[in-house]
Amino acid sequence: MKRIIALLPCIMLLLQANQSWAQFDKHFHNKTLRMDYAHCGDSQHDEIYFEELLEEPYWGGSKTNLIDTMFYGNYYLNVYDVASNQLIYSRGYCTLFGEWQTTDEAQTTQRYCSETVVMPFPKNDVRIEISARNKKGKFVKKFEYTVDVDNYFIKKDRRMQYPTYDVHYTGNPSRRVDIVLLPEGYTADEMDKFKADCKLFAEGLFSLSPYKENQGLFNIRAVLAPSQESGVDIPGEYIWKNTILNSSFYTFDSERYIMTYDNKSLRDLSANAPYDFIYIIANTQKYGGGAIYNHYGISISGNLHAAKVYVHEFGHLFLGLGDEYVEVGSSYNDMYPTNVEPWEANLTTLTNFNKKWKDMLDKDTPVPTTYDPQNPKKLGAYEGGGYVSKGVYRPRYDCLMNTLSGNDFCPVCTRAIKKQKNSKKCWSVVPDLM
Repeated sequence: MKRIIALLPCIMLLLQANQSWAQFDKHFHNKTLRMDYAHCGDSQHDEIYFEELLEEPYWGGSKTNLIDTMFYGNYYLNVYDVASNQLIYSRGYCTLFGEWQTTDEAQTTQRYCSETVVMPFPKNDVRIEISARNKKGKFVKKFEYTVDVDNYFIKKDRRMQYPTYDVHYTGNPSRRVDIVLLPEGYTADEMDKFKADCKLFAEGLFSLSPYKENQGLFNIRAVLAPSQESGVDIPGEYIWKNTILNSSFYTFDSERYIMTYDNKSLRDLSANAPYDFIYIIANTQKYGGGAIYNHYGISISGNLHAAKVYVHEFGHLFLGLGDEYVEVGSSYNDMYPTNVEPWEANLTTLTNFNKKWKDMLDKDTPVPTTYDPQNPKKLGAYEGGGYVSKGVYRPRYDCLMNTLSGNDFCPVCTRAIKKQKNSKKCWSVVPDLM
């Protein structure tokens, strides 16, 4: 009897998984529908314009967690079945354009960015809606498009086909977190170096918690796509390279911030493998990196702190954690309005601190909290975070989302990780049935 009782939670999880899988099979094919769109505007106004639809051969996302209930990110994709008006897929995300809107340049300049949303390929017509957070932190619908799944204008051509390499494979992509690694600035003669750097990425990622304890729940594949020239763009040093993804340092005129605006090449290259998350490895010794929640991450290959950089940047990409450091001369303006609580779990403006980590503090901990060198890991609300020194607070004086001096996340980040883990396909206790 005790054994039966002990098995009941597992049985319930299996039943739930089977029900979720049935929902996937009811609504979707095991491939991807990709919608590219143009995001245009300035700091005050923006518009979204449809560009094209593409069919891609793999679906690397979950088949059980189809509805995103975390409400992380500054944008939200909602997909509705037209006939029933049922929400059948959703996902929160952020974009480079959204970051750019908070820069000085956006106050005087209008620009265009290519962006993409992906979803499992629907069996029936669907309505795609994209919502954005307003200045009060509420989601407001900005875009709507109805997809005729039989439309012959849905493109099926493979634009950038390259072989792939299994860096770390543990099982069925439907039950794993699938990371696709893309090379930037590796020539054809440097593909062996790229493979070696991919191995270092995996070793670095799995050297620290929480990934160390869960490496069996990840797949990592690399796309072997060479660039014409070795290295990446460094505008501040007048260095320009012909590379496959057109990545560049000095994004938003921040020297170490390396990103790419070439979204189409990014997505075309990623389509060579099933993926949940895209990560670019840049072939350069210059320190830098960047990552955007549910969009993509990038960092350099040749730095002594590469492992911690991977874990830090993946904290943005995978877990939606915010930067806890102060950046003097930051390119951002008003990224975190002091009258709105950030959606990131590890940052607060104290506007509604009860919904953040107040419950984790000792009763005698003052808020805001003054740093005590005798108790450097004490939880509190330390002013300085989200790139600014005033008005935004972080949970601990130091953490991997602040500096690279430590080897761990603070308890608040750890709790946020556990909460996010529970919404991801890979952390299910349901056994692999492959």
